[in-house]
Amino acid sequence: MSVDAVSVSGLSKTFRVPDGKGGHIRHMAVDQVTFAVEAGGSLGIVGESGSGKTTIARMLVGLERASGGSMTVLGRDRSTPTRRAVERNRRARELQIVFQDPYTSLDPSQSARAAVDEVLRHHAKLTAGQRPTRTAALMEQVGLTERQADARPRDLSGGQRQRVAIARALAAEPRVLILDEAVSALDVSIQAQIVNLLADIRAATGMAYLLISHDLAVVRQLCDAVLVLRRGKVVEQGSCGQVLDAPVEDYTRRLRAAVPVPGWRPGS
Repeated sequence: MSVDAVSVSGLSKTFRVPDGKGGHIRHMAVDQVTFAVEAGGSLGIVGESGSGKTTIARMLVGLERASGGSMTVLGRDRSTPTRRAVERNRRARELQIVFQDPYTSLDPSQSARAAVDEVLRHHAKLTAGQRPTRTAALMEQVGLTERQADARPRDLSGGQRQRVAIARALAAEPRVLILDEAVSALDVSIQAQIVNLLADIRAATGMAYLLISHDLAVVRQLCDAVLVLRRGKVVEQGSCGQVLDAPVEDYTRRLRAAVPVPGWRPGS
């Protein structure tokens, strides 16, 4: 019996937010969310801003602590944080995340090559002599040239920086990759290149994807299944074809209607 790459059951997250009167109120950002991503599968989590998408991603990687429910990755519990370095490293090897803005997640003083090598030093069982070969292979896999590999983030374009972020995530050889709005800040032409790259990587590695996005067109290209969130609650989920082509909920229909139509111009 195969183990799901990611399994989430009854996941909840409550924040205390100022009420404007000197006190606080409880805000339920994620409310009893349940889903699973099978090994090698891909799930898109969609919804408008504030729907709880990114909060789920942050809980899975340990940046936020869940208020309730359970999370497992590759069958191992992630419901509570760990202080053990060995456990933190294992979790990092199992699951990596690529954020929306690679410029803020990359060290401005490191070249692309150095950023990838740092991950290899921590997570790969390679000698110092073997790491350059692996780094070069990862640079090639994400489509970066030798010159770009030696550049710092400020000297790279947005698309190139996102390729560095992807290479850095791949260096840990994770079984699960979370993509948190990973292409939304890119120009349309560059976005298409990165989406194609991600599709190729998944096909080559069998890695499971959890895609956090408001862009249904990107979800359709990369995902097998989709889950629709509204105000922290699941309103609809199923295969991409089922949910995106024949949505049951009015909220999903509105999200789909908001997808730009190719060739459309204001006033046309």
